[in-house]
Amino acid sequence: MSVVVLGAGMHPWGKWGRSFVEYGLVAARAALADAGLDWRDVQYVAGADTIRNGYPGFVAGATFAQALGWTGARVSSSYAACASGAQAVAAARAQILAGLCDVALVVGADAAPKGFFAPVGGDRPDDPDWLRFRLLGATNPIYFALAARRRVDLHGATLEDFAAVKVKNARHGLANPNARYRKEVTAADVAASPVVADPLRLLDICATSDGGAALVLASEDFARSRGAADAVRIAALSTATPTFPKTVLDLPDFATDSAAAVPEPEHPFRASIARAAYAEAGIGPEDLSFAEVYDLSTALELDWYEDIGLCAPGGAEDLLRFGATALGGRVPVNPSGGLASFGEAVPAQAIAQVCELTWQLRGTAGERQVPGARTGIAVNQGLFGHGSAIIAVQGGHRS
Repeated sequence: MSVVVLGAGMHPWGKWGRSFVEYGLVAARAALADAGLDWRDVQYVAGADTIRNGYPGFVAGATFAQALGWTGARVSSSYAACASGAQAVAAARAQILAGLCDVALVVGADAAPKGFFAPVGGDRPDDPDWLRFRLLGATNPIYFALAARRRVDLHGATLEDFAAVKVKNARHGLANPNARYRKEVTAADVAASPVVADPLRLLDICATSDGGAALVLASEDFARSRGAADAVRIAALSTATPTFPKTVLDLPDFATDSAAAVPEPEHPFRASIARAAYAEAGIGPEDLSFAEVYDLSTALELDWYEDIGLCAPGGAEDLLRFGATALGGRVPVNPSGGLASFGEAVPAQAIAQVCELTWQLRGTAGERQVPGARTGIAVNQGLFGHGSAIIAVQGGHRS
């Protein structure tokens, strides 16, 4: 048995000044309409949590179920920072695979503050996320910049390479009605934008946004009974954690694991996330038609090219320079426009990635369509060892 995507829906990203619940409801109703189902058909609701929006954000599954109207559906709520949406998808998928339900609704939405994300309020000196702000002054763009500097030092990446990622993703986002930023960007625009954390400029870094995304997942048998035998199928879902010793520093950790007594793992953390998904799906990176990756910064997108196996370490810049990751290239990356065009709506973004996988694999992505798309991967990373990789395949196509 497998799990299929019957419906996908979104609330456009932006700064709307309303409750995250409203964004989630718009996305949920759009996904239900796309699936041709009524809310009462849903047996399980998986909510992706938002910790910045009061108690309802912490219990998002129940919050969305109540807003849609209590029906007795079972619920869960998942928080894993930027991987929250993928964790919610995993929870719903597990319920279906276990035979505990046939139809599940996954919803994530956020109303984000302007500017940098801050730690949760209060004094918590035993919380490493609180400490990285207080001891290091390490807002998110600071560690994006540290990773970018590492790429410059290890692989010779240039500011022009980083700008080219933004130019590509902005061009992709022009054709996405849900994107917040739908404007052509030039390399000169990136270079002229203010330095936020050297070497990254303002246009190298994703914004914070409001937005929502939702999916209706179902068993293959249920989909077949509704005449949707060719629905997009989730072929694999990985939420792998790091393997000791973790030798590449990811904030909010302040030090790496020791590698003195134990050999380093064959693959670093982010690469292991995708490899676990490939193993489950029975495919490799050579089988991908496109990818949606977690571009918190332009430099980070280049790291993901290597982490998902599109090239060897140090090869990302050449892929970019030769147009392989642009629409029309060998394996387009972020045809949605990515976070560069959307910004972060933390609980929604991994779900939004699967929405894009769905529309691309259905062939309904309009001007941003990847021709002949059959297999797509979506990857992202949350703090404290949370990450995810979701592989989806065209309806009827077996990997």
